[in-house]
Amino acid sequence: MTKTPDRTDPTELDTEGAHAELTRLAAQIAHHNEAYYREAAPEITDAEYDALRRRYDTLAAAYPQAVPTDSAAQAIGAAPDSAFGKHLHLVPMLSLDNVFDRAEFEAFVSRAARFLGLDSTAVQELVFVAEPKIDGLSISLTYENGIFTRGTTRGDGAEGEDVTANLRTLGDIPAQLPAPYPTLIEIRGEVFLSKEDFLSLNQAQEAANKRLFANPRNAAAGSLRQLDPTVTASRPLSLFAYALGYSSEPMDSSHWAYLQRLKDWGFPVNPLSEQVKGAAEAEAIFERVSQNRAMLAYDIDGVVYKINDTSLQARLGFAGRAPRWATAWKFPAEQATTRLHEIEIQVGRTGALTPVAHLEPVNVGGVLVTRASLHNEDEITRKDVRVGDMVFIQRAGDVIPQILGVAPATSPTTERQARFVFPDHCPVCGALAIRPEGEAVRRCTGGLTCPAQVVERLVHFVSRQAFDIEGLGDKSIREFYEAGLIRTPVDIFHLHTHAAALSSRDGWGEQSVANLLRAIEDRRRISLSRFIYALGIRRVGESNARLLARHYGSCTNWIAQMRAAALIGSDERLELGSITGIGSAIAEELVAFMAEAHNLETLNGLQAVLEITDESPQAGGGALAGKTVVFTGTLLTMTRSEAKATAERMGAKVSDTVSRKTDLVITGEKAGSKARKAAELGIETMDENEWNAFCASRGTSATPAEF
Repeated sequence: MTKTPDRTDPTELDTEGAHAELTRLAAQIAHHNEAYYREAAPEITDAEYDALRRRYDTLAAAYPQAVPTDSAAQAIGAAPDSAFGKHLHLVPMLSLDNVFDRAEFEAFVSRAARFLGLDSTAVQELVFVAEPKIDGLSISLTYENGIFTRGTTRGDGAEGEDVTANLRTLGDIPAQLPAPYPTLIEIRGEVFLSKEDFLSLNQAQEAANKRLFANPRNAAAGSLRQLDPTVTASRPLSLFAYALGYSSEPMDSSHWAYLQRLKDWGFPVNPLSEQVKGAAEAEAIFERVSQNRAMLAYDIDGVVYKINDTSLQARLGFAGRAPRWATAWKFPAEQATTRLHEIEIQVGRTGALTPVAHLEPVNVGGVLVTRASLHNEDEITRKDVRVGDMVFIQRAGDVIPQILGVAPATSPTTERQARFVFPDHCPVCGALAIRPEGEAVRRCTGGLTCPAQVVERLVHFVSRQAFDIEGLGDKSIREFYEAGLIRTPVDIFHLHTHAAALSSRDGWGEQSVANLLRAIEDRRRISLSRFIYALGIRRVGESNARLLARHYGSCTNWIAQMRAAALIGSDERLELGSITGIGSAIAEELVAFMAEAHNLETLNGLQAVLEITDESPQAGGGALAGKTVVFTGTLLTMTRSEAKATAERMGAKVSDTVSRKTDLVITGEKAGSKARKAAELGIETMDENEWNAFCASRGTSATPAEF
């Protein structure tokens, strides 16, 4: 088996560089989610998208203090198209984490075993179900009293597009289930087009002088998302059912038994699905499927492995966007060789100087590549990459691909150019670019006087995960900045005073300006979490912004608490540090941001022109909604990770510090200072037995969501 080269070594970045990289990757992931899930027009291959997520996850794991989890990277799909009705899934349609070799699969198993507290014998007995990963369109089928009543796309994972009428045209979907069946159930599957049917469809498209589809997945998505069901009916779509969403009644004790039930109900289930034990068997199946991949009637991009025992699935639950009990073993990305013509230094919104390689155009996986990332000056030195070299590239971790290394010279007598000298001054503003000792990133000291940083911050402010202002993208921001129309985020909401000037600009007319101003008006109301993220505070990604918003509730309270947290040892500083996921480095960035007068001026200006909606800590429901819970001591019946996950499923905020704002402390064996402090403060406590009884009485075990 060929192992995909891992070129995402986290040691090549410092914390600040990791934050900048994670933010950039998150924006790219969101962009490609939209292209793939909503537009059915992906701009990169599945392998390239997987590696994009892989680089993000690798850096996030290495630098949790930078951005532990970013919801842009947590996003499952894209918002439903307004052309279709919308429907909330009863259980979210989540996604999958990926592995690329046996060692990574074993690491996946080890993580699950640690979470469950399994010994080595129990791990060896774990049974998995292996299923080819179909490259199609995920759908959810709702049956009420055995009758098919609704079919939806994945959408953004929480809400999908109602395509019931189109799905009724598929012969693979039973209109009624044979008894017995639950009163209400969601059945998940994948709609796809076979290779043969795809070729026939494109031949018909060509004969009718219509647009050809790029691949079977695009064709399946486009066929299902038709406003006219008769068009869908004319397309030979197929289905494989493979997972359970919601069920009003307990289902099977194993995933394998559930697949058999699906077949009994009349659903097609992939006949290549198998039960396996251990990494050796998992690898053998992956190799066999890889070898036979080209001969299959449909496209696949890997093999999915799920822990068979559904009670273990329920205990493991989910980490962010993906289940802890399943993973996809994916096929590797493609590589190519080309010549490096130039190395350009770009400046990001945090002042980081990033080298980008300009390449002789080369086709990689059907995409013409002209640029590649070199990450930082140590990367250039380590790989000894020079202008004029032939280099190996891989479109694996970025829209801008990576250079893997220097290819052998075509002629041993070819003289290489001199080594690249990394600049010590900003190429945009000329300010000194310094590299602190122990860090990998060189950074411009120009701050907000550097046009590159100002513009990049504004671009971030209007990005999809922030204010998401349609029509105000990278190009427009730069144009308006150069024209002096925008200097700060507040200026965006005063653009209506420049309507006449905007309309007179090249490429802009009255209608386009009216559309832009309307889009800006539509964004004057924004949630606190998106507002915090939009500010571009270093190390504060979407996940941390959401944590802060839910903890502090209102913008006014958040700002006041952050300013008070400047005092080391204050209750506000201790409270900030107690939020799980907000470490000391993030706390320092928040305090430093609030200490800057121009930042406070910007915040005041934005509050004057915006309605920033509260995100109450009580929101979200659950037996412990809005409560702060602390675990201390050794738990015997579950691991600490499982206990925390259980509390979070009930709506709790899990903290590592006991304070006056703690609501409940769970004590295990040898509970020490935290238990004593809880007693001193009069905080409610439970021992492990009481905690388990509390959880059981609230029914915390839920049907695992599909991905």
